Amino acid sequence: MKPTYALALATLLACVPLTRAGAAAPAAPAAPAASVPVTAPDAARVQAVQAMLAAMQSEKMMRSVAGASRYANEEQRASVFAKLDKVPPQQIYQRLATPVARVIGVETANELTAFYASDYGKRLLQQTYNSRASMFPPEPPVPNAAEKKMLKRPALVQARKELAGADATIRHEAFVLLQAIIKK
Repeated sequence: MKPTYALALATLLACVPLTRAGAAAPAAPAAPAASVPVTAPDAARVQAVQAMLAAMQSEKMMRSVAGASRYANEEQRASVFAKLDKVPPQQIYQRLATPVARVIGVETANELTAFYASDYGKRLLQQTYNSRASMFPPEPPVPNAAEKKMLKRPALVQARKELAGADATIRHEAFVLLQAIIKK
């Protein structure tokens, strides 16, 4: 038997319970989620997410999504950016708030709004949106002692984890909004 087959078989056997008692054993309880995804967010949740998107300068994220998209030619790229420049940032926040509010809760949105309004959050956004293109993400700015203490707060740690988990959804909704703006 080849070593790779043996390794694959051993992996499969390690994942499968060998007895009925092992199969009936309860799984370890999962950590409770900070905010549960909802299908129809309420007005307070949408308002909190809209404030978070404003603090995160989501209009710049829209430009990065547009820049990462492929275009047939340079004229089409210029046309997309021209259309995007005509949309006011407040409208971007409003249009993104409802779909993003389905995955981001009020507490998380409020915590992230305060974080991105802080000096460290502003430096982080400045570096995120104004750095040059590279294969690897740039090193985050170095926090001072007070900022290190703020970054260790459990509520902020949980909020940043939740934001990282929702990043793919947020970027997808930004792309959907970009498509709607282009079609106008």
